[in-house]
Amino acid sequence: MSQSLASAGPAAAPTAEVVITGDLGRPARLTVPDLASWPQHTARVAFECATNGMRHHRFTGPLLHDVLADTAPAFDPARRKDRLRFLIAVRGADGHHALLSWAEIDPDFGRAPVLLAVTLDGDGLDRVGPQLVLPQDRCGGRHISGIDTIRVDGGYAGAVTAP
Repeated sequence: MSQSLASAGPAAAPTAEVVITGDLGRPARLTVPDLASWPQHTARVAFECATNGMRHHRFTGPLLHDVLADTAPAFDPARRKDRLRFLIAVRGADGHHALLSWAEIDPDFGRAPVLLAVTLDGDGLDRVGPQLVLPQDRCGGRHISGIDTIRVDGGYAGAVTAP
C-alpha cells in the first residue's frame, strides 16, 4: 500500500551542486556528498570581522587542490611551470566571488590548505553547498558560502608581454 503525500512528510530539498569548469580535461559536477567521499581535512579558523568581531569555526572537507587536480587542468607539460599562470574563480550562490592562483594551493609552491568544506561546526552543508575556507586569511574575506561554480582558467596567454 502506498503512502499519501501528506503522510510521507515534507519533500527533501534538492542537494546543492558545484559546477567545476574551465580549462580542464574532465569538468565536473559535484555535490557535498561527493566531496565528503574525498579524504577529509579539518581547519579550525578564527575570522576577525570588522562588523562582528572574532568568529571561531571548525570546518572539514577535501583540499581544493586535490579536487581540482582530479579535473585534469590543461597544464602544458612543454611549458616550464605552466600551472603558475592558472587562476581559480569561485562563486557562491549569493553572488560573492573570490579569486585564487593555482600557485597558492599547489603543494610545490604556496601549499595553502584551502578547503571545500562539507561541514561547519559539525553540521553538514548538503543543502546549502560547500564553503571555500582559507584558514590563512585573517578576516575571512575570501570565505565563500554555498559555492555553485568554480572556474579554472589558464587561457589568457599573451596577456602579459615582455618589453
